Amino acid sequence: MLSRQDELLKEIVETYIKDVKPVGSKSLCEKLKCSSATIRNEMVILEDAGLIEKTHSSSGRIPSEAGYRYYVENLMKPKELSGDDILKLQALFRNNELVLSDTITKCMEIISEMTNYTSVVLGKASKDNTLKQVNIIPLGDEKVVTVLVTDHGIVHNKQMIIPSNINLDELVRTSEIINKMLVGTPIDEINSRLEFEIKPEIAKVIKKYDEVTKFFHQTFSDFTVSNSNVFFSGKNNILKQPEYNDPKKIKEIISKFEDEELISKIETHDKEINIFIGEETEFDPDLTIIKTSYKVNDEEGTLAIIGPKRMEYDKVITLMNYIKEQIEERRWNND
Repeated sequence: MLSRQDELLKEIVETYIKDVKPVGSKSLCEKLKCSSATIRNEMVILEDAGLIEKTHSSSGRIPSEAGYRYYVENLMKPKELSGDDILKLQALFRNNELVLSDTITKCMEIISEMTNYTSVVLGKASKDNTLKQVNIIPLGDEKVVTVLVTDHGIVHNKQMIIPSNINLDELVRTSEIINKMLVGTPIDEINSRLEFEIKPEIAKVIKKYDEVTKFFHQTFSDFTVSNSNVFFSGKNNILKQPEYNDPKKIKEIISKFEDEELISKIETHDKEINIFIGEETEFDPDLTIIKTSYKVNDEEGTLAIIGPKRMEYDKVITLMNYIKEQIEERRWNND
C-alpha cells in the first residue's frame, strides 16, 4: 500500500502529464480526500526531498526530474494496450512479406502516431553492412530500378534513368559480375573495389565500361548516403509539445535532430528497456528518451521513443515491451 506522500506524488505526476498545468492543493484535496493543511504539509516534504517543484507562474507544483525518476521506479504501473492498438501492431507482425527492418520501422511509425511522440530506429550503419546482392529491374521508357540488398536485411531501391550511351543488357551483365565478385564486401569499400578490381573485368566484356561503372558508383554512393542508419518517425511531434512553443527552443531541437553525431549517442546495446529523463538523456534537458536494443540473427539496432519529461511512461513502456517480445519471438526470414 502506498504511503500518503507516494499517493500524492503519483497524483501530481499523472495529473501534470495529462493536463500540462501545475497541480494545486485544492484538486489534490478532492482526489485524496485530505484537508488542504495536510496536503500542503505533505507537499512541503516532497518539495524538500526534491521530488516536486514550484513554478514561477502558479502556486501549484510540478514533478522534478527526481520526481519522475521516483515515479517510474516505484509508483508507475504498465498500462494495458487497447484492442485497437494491439490489432494494428499484430497486423504488421503477421505480415510475412515484410522483412524485419521494414516491420520495425513501420511499428515505430504506428507507435509515434499512438503516442504523439517521436520514434527513432538506429540500425547498423551502412559501413557495417556487406553486399548480399544487387539487381537491375527494367521499368521501360529507359528506366530501371536498382535493388541493393545487404547481409543485415536492408533493401535499398532507387529508380534511375539509363544513360543514353549504355543499354539495359550492359547493366544486367555488370550486375552479374558485381554479384560474382563483390558479395561480402563492406558497403563503404565497394566503390574502391569497383574502380580498381572490377572495372578491368567489366572492360573485357562491355564496350562502354567506363559509363557503366559510373552508373554503379552512383548506386552505391546513394545507398551510403541514404542509409546513415537512422530512421525517424513523428519528428515534428516534439514541436507540438508546450515545452517547445518558443521559437528559440524550436530552432534548438530541430538542430539537434539534424546532428548525426548527437543522434548516434542514442544508440544502446542494453537489452533492457531503459528510461533517461531530462539531463540524463545527454540530448535535451526537457526530454525523456526510452530505449532498448534488439538483435535477431545478424540484424541489430536500437529502438527509442523521444518525448517530453511528462511523457506517458506507462503507455510507452508497455508498447516497447510488446514490440520487443514480438521481434524476439517471431522467426524471421530476411532472404
